[in-house]
Amino acid sequence: MREIAVSRPVFHSEADFQHTVAWHIHRRMPAASVTLERPYRTPDKVLHLDLLVRSRENSLAIELKYKTSKLHFDGPDDSYALRNHSAQDLGRYDFIKDIWRLEEITDAIPRCCGWAILLTNDSSYWHASRRTDTADASFRISEGMRIGGQPGWGAKASARTTRGRENAIALRGRYTSSWSDFSKVATYRNGTLRYLALEVVSSARAE
Repeated sequence: MREIAVSRPVFHSEADFQHTVAWHIHRRMPAASVTLERPYRTPDKVLHLDLLVRSRENSLAIELKYKTSKLHFDGPDDSYALRNHSAQDLGRYDFIKDIWRLEEITDAIPRCCGWAILLTNDSSYWHASRRTDTADASFRISEGMRIGGQPGWGAKASARTTRGRENAIALRGRYTSSWSDFSKVATYRNGTLRYLALEVVSSARAE
């Protein structure tokens, strides 16, 4: 991520971010197979993976999220107009779901480890909330938060909020949020990008 930030401090979209990461890995590991949007069948379901890297010895499964707040930035080679995604509660749920998906995939693929990565210029993702009774309280991923167990929607979550995301998530691993700086493209609001990268290992390796 630090190497990528030197040449690409900001991205137009999540797809732009995913393709850039895939291309960077291909350049670093030219002999490896790099596949985007890879469906993978586990014993009881089909899971879709953002990025799968396979070498002769090992595999690497990666889930990438790019959540933005409004920002206009004119770089040396391109101009960027990031839109306001908002819906941070859904963004947090989806990132936790990525971790679960990687746990399933790393158990299904031999010698595989995973990384769940969220890149954002929305500081509400890494700053702790003053409230503990929000609908997405158990999905919080701010600095220092412990992630694990069976996070679920709080009592205040509306049916509209949870539509399509009703399924409970059960994580076997335990993770701690530790955010890192990615880039600073502007001194004004939303000009700082940070990322959270969590490693996911198979249950066999965890033991």
